Amino acid sequence: MSDAQPTSSAPVLEVEDVTKRFGGVQALRGVSLAIRPGRVHAVIGENGAGKSTLMKIMAGVLAPDSGRLLVDGRPVELRSVQAALGHGIALIHQELNLCDNLDVGANIFLGREPRRWGTIDFAAIGQDAKKYLDAVGLNVPPDTLVGELTIAQQQLVEIAKALSVGGRVLIMDEPTSSLSQREVDALFAIIDKLRDEGAAIVYISHRLAEVQRLADEVTVLRDGEIAGRLQRHEINHDSLVQLMVGRDISQFYARRPHEVGEPVLEVRGLRTQAWPQHAVDLTVRRGEMVGLAGLVGAGRSELLRAIFGVDVPVAGHVRLHGKLLPTGRCRAAIEAGLALVPEDRKQQGLILPMAVRTNIGLPGLARHKIAGAILNRRREAEDTRRMIDAMRIKTSSPRQAVQNLSGGNQQKVVIGKWLAMDPWCLLLDEPTRGVDIGAKQEIYRLMEELAERGVAILFASSEMEEVISMSDLVVVMHEGQVMGELVGEQITEEAIMHLATGNTAATTGV
Repeated sequence: MSDAQPTSSAPVLEVEDVTKRFGGVQALRGVSLAIRPGRVHAVIGENGAGKSTLMKIMAGVLAPDSGRLLVDGRPVELRSVQAALGHGIALIHQELNLCDNLDVGANIFLGREPRRWGTIDFAAIGQDAKKYLDAVGLNVPPDTLVGELTIAQQQLVEIAKALSVGGRVLIMDEPTSSLSQREVDALFAIIDKLRDEGAAIVYISHRLAEVQRLADEVTVLRDGEIAGRLQRHEINHDSLVQLMVGRDISQFYARRPHEVGEPVLEVRGLRTQAWPQHAVDLTVRRGEMVGLAGLVGAGRSELLRAIFGVDVPVAGHVRLHGKLLPTGRCRAAIEAGLALVPEDRKQQGLILPMAVRTNIGLPGLARHKIAGAILNRRREAEDTRRMIDAMRIKTSSPRQAVQNLSGGNQQKVVIGKWLAMDPWCLLLDEPTRGVDIGAKQEIYRLMEELAERGVAILFASSEMEEVISMSDLVVVMHEGQVMGELVGEQITEEAIMHLATGNTAATTGV
């Protein structure tokens, strides 16, 4: 990226002394920043720091309680997303905001459909959509249903949709959270091109390496306030972390030696519907953390879903503590002591309009039942309070709607609702996706404590450092097949990538 220093260009978008409150939670307090053309302005901070709230205010999704916004130096009131788009401000949401039942082209131009003779010009949608899909490197026909795409592909559709607006300010909220490294590199090339063409980019990410790679300037939020600002020449990992968390996190991956016991989870000959030609065998022992590594599309999520019973496998079986689990029976898996934290918390892990307490209590409905349909509300409340404390969930009340929490705190609710069941084996699919550096440390701490208590943990992660640092054993997958297992000093980035790209295990010594 360019090492250009601050320019004298007038800001295209300014936020002045903005404040926002949700009930008893102060999300933003006196926040100001200036977004200039031809620059990438990163906004970072821990979960609950106010990043997403600030972005939504800038994009017309939310109105501030006080303060003002200026476009080209003139005060404006962005009362809707359409109003923001009218000023050239487009937001790429962290959580996907697409219609699964519409095709890609229709999603890109939803609400802005070109017309011919009074009717929607579908031919023009297809032609124009193809141009933006090519720009983000997504090689799918514009008439493909969005519901048929992977999460990574849907994220690229979101980016193409934002690019199609032709805006001067492009707000990217965790845009790489579901992308492979190749797709991330392609996105960075797009951002570099847009910046060179004079676009103003607001970039929000928990991945500090991305911030160092892209940002011309950084604004750091902490507890809804500005904790500090950095210019290009000041941006480094230590300065970012210090401003974000205000504490020493040198013991980020706090692994401690502990005993690994007898097998808890045994998977034998399991063939998923996605990759029926490959049988998977793996074992997770008491107190062991096994990382599933591989590129996007390697079959890790499909494997976890089949183990838990969300998907019915084509063949094979799963045993927990030697007991054979019936295939395709999630309830039986839960009763046996198995739990799954899914990859997509919004679609699969939470009921967003419901309260924190209700979400945490869902897996334990049968356990909380007194008689018939009567629930033991006292026990449900006790479990909720225990999980809020253990997970350090930032919420104004157990009755607060989950949709009003930050993304990281939503993730903590998903994990907490399963931990309330005291599982023997925990399956985690991208456990820290969209989670900031401080919350990641808390989740790693929790994983370590669970392992020390004897819980068997099988987790899939796309973050190489996470897999290397948190795994006792790494199982590497490629196109639905286990290519090899790595332990101890064998667990290196080179060895993992060698297997993840389809090479044999011969050179790794396993």
